[in-house]
Amino acid sequence: MSAEKPPPGAGAGSGPEEGSRTPLERAADAAEELYRLRDTFFPQEPAEKAAALRARADAALALLDALPPEQKKSPQQRGVFEFLRGKILDVFPDYHKEAEDHLSKAVKLNPSLVDAWLCLGNCIWKKGDLPAAKNCFSLALSKGSDKKILCQLSMLERSMAQGSEDQVLLVEESIKHAKEAVMLDIKDGNSWYNMGNAYLTSFFVGGAWDHTKLHHSVKAYQNAEKDKTMSLNPDLYYNCATADKYLENYERALRGFEAAALKDPGLGADREVQKIISLLDKLENAMKGQLRSKRLASLVSSLSSVHLNSSHKKVTVSILSEGLNKAVAVLGKVVLLIRHDNVAPLYYLTCDLDQTYFILSVYGLRNDAMKEGDRVVLFEPYYRILDASWKDKRYQFKSIRVDFPEQILINEKAPAPHHVARASIHAHNKT
Repeated sequence: MSAEKPPPGAGAGSGPEEGSRTPLERAADAAEELYRLRDTFFPQEPAEKAAALRARADAALALLDALPPEQKKSPQQRGVFEFLRGKILDVFPDYHKEAEDHLSKAVKLNPSLVDAWLCLGNCIWKKGDLPAAKNCFSLALSKGSDKKILCQLSMLERSMAQGSEDQVLLVEESIKHAKEAVMLDIKDGNSWYNMGNAYLTSFFVGGAWDHTKLHHSVKAYQNAEKDKTMSLNPDLYYNCATADKYLENYERALRGFEAAALKDPGLGADREVQKIISLLDKLENAMKGQLRSKRLASLVSSLSSVHLNSSHKKVTVSILSEGLNKAVAVLGKVVLLIRHDNVAPLYYLTCDLDQTYFILSVYGLRNDAMKEGDRVVLFEPYYRILDASWKDKRYQFKSIRVDFPEQILINEKAPAPHHVARASIHAHNKT
C-alpha cells in the first residue's frame, strides 16, 4: 500500500475578490496554494518538487513578514499569524521544530483555532510522538466534529496500530472515525479515500483473508473517485489497485497501477505492473506445462480413496458454478507451487479427480504448509474463470480460491497452527 499523504490544513477562509482580501487572508491563500502544490505536483525528479515547495514557501513567508503591525495586534490575529507561519514551515516531509513552536503559540493564543490543532498534530506526528499527536486531534474534535480532523485521527490510529498489541482494536477505531468523517460530508472524496485505506489496513491486520474488507475498500475508493478533486491523488489509484490485486481483479489492478505511475513516477507503481504481468505469465506457463495423461492418472488416483468426515458432497471442477459453491468439496492434487513476489495469496497448479487442471489460490497459510504431491480437500470452494487482458494479450484459466484455513484439508488433516499466517500491516507510515 502506498503511503497516505496528510491532506492540507484549511486556511483562514477565501473570498472571490483578490483586492478585497486583507494581507493576512492573502497569506492564508498562499499557504493553501503551497499545500495544493504539495499534494498535486509529482515531477520525475523529487528534487524539483522540493525546490518548488521551497520557493513557494519563501514567497508565502514573505507575505507574512510584510504584514503591518496593526494586522497582528489582537491575540486572535496573532494566533492566525503564528498558525500560518507554522503551517507554511511544516509543508515539508520532515519534522521542523520551528513549525511546532509557531503552531504551539497559535493554539495558546487562540485555543478555538481548529486548523492550528490539526497542523500541530501533523507536525508532532512527524516527530514520532504519536500519543501527543492524538491528543492534538482529540482536542480539536472537542471543539466540534470536523471531517479533516476525523480523517487525520483515523490515519494516526492506523499508524499507532503497527506493532501494537491492540492492533485490531486501533484499526477498528480507525474505521469508526473514517465512517464519521464520511457521514459529515458524503461527497468528500478525501473522506472516502481515508475509509478505503482503513478497510485495506483491516484486511491485512485480520490475516489477509477477509475479502469483505477488500470489497468495502474498493467501494470506498470508487466513491472517492467521484470527487473530481481526488483525480490528482496518485495514492488513490495505487491503493485501489492494491485492493484489486488481492481480489485477483488483475486487469483492474493493472489499470490502476498504470494510472498511479503516470500521476507520480516516484510511487513505484510501474514495478507493481511488472509484478502482476510476471505472475500472470507464470500462471499461464504452469497451466500450459501440464503432465501427460498417463502420469497424471497415476498422480490423481489416490484421490478416489479420500474419505470425508463431513456432509459436503465430493465434486469436480467441471460442475462448479461461478462464485461460492456451498455444501460441496473439491478434491485435488498439488502439482506445482508457483512462486511470485506478492505477499498473498499462495498459488498452486492443482488437478482434480477428472484430471482437470486449475489454479488454486490460498490465503491465510504460510508457503511451507503445502508441497507438491499433497492431497487437498477444498470446502465450499469459490470458483471463477480468471480473465485478464493487457497490451493485446489475454490470460484465462480456471481458479479456486481458499480464503481461510478452515476451508482446506491437507492430506486429510487441518493445517497445523504454525502454518497459519497472520499478516502484519503492509503499509508505510501514515496509512
